Amino acid sequence: MEIKAIFFDYGGTLDAEGVAWKERFYPLYRKHGVDVNVDKFSRAFYASDDSLLVEKPVDMNLTEIVHEQVERVLKELGYFTTGLQKAIAADFINDSFATIHKNAAFLNRLKKHFAIGIVSNNYGNLEAICRETGLSEVTDVLVDSNIVGTEKPHARIFWKALNALKVSPAQAIMVGDNVKRDILGALNVGMKAVLLSRGGLLEGIAIPPPVPVIGRLEELARIVGPGE
Repeated sequence: MEIKAIFFDYGGTLDAEGVAWKERFYPLYRKHGVDVNVDKFSRAFYASDDSLLVEKPVDMNLTEIVHEQVERVLKELGYFTTGLQKAIAADFINDSFATIHKNAAFLNRLKKHFAIGIVSNNYGNLEAICRETGLSEVTDVLVDSNIVGTEKPHARIFWKALNALKVSPAQAIMVGDNVKRDILGALNVGMKAVLLSRGGLLEGIAIPPPVPVIGRLEELARIVGPGE
């Protein structure tokens, strides 16, 4: 069946091409002198993550949410200073914007041939992030787990996206960096899937054989066809 829609994960896919936020953040903290092991950092990161999910900061754009997230992690670790917060956040934000702008140009090319959506496990502020970064201009639908009330890999969030664009699962592809949430979640509702990975952590979950693996988002063009 003809592919009519391509859905993308946001964090780790459109902003980093295969590297999740926690894995991106940890070396930045170490670079700026936060001397903690990965386990301690992970606990602080997830504590910050959980608190933001509860609060649902719908109006925070990317710049604001990163500064807030970094502040909470630093306070949890006992390292907080405003200067350190700004330095870590700036590195993360600058890298994110560079990748997003490149990928947004690619999505704009795809949009000539396919409907484009983002399906993200997020804090409720996906729309604010996409307005700031320009992703809202190259997408047809944004589906945020904290707004829908269901996270990937649950079928409901994928059906929300499919129904919004009036396409069947067989007419859609999901592109993401997480095997369980993005790939298996999409396959379980009958969608096709493409894994974006730089060969890093795959959570010990086997990748189903039919699923293509790409290292850069633009490699998707050779799978779906149009890219120019």
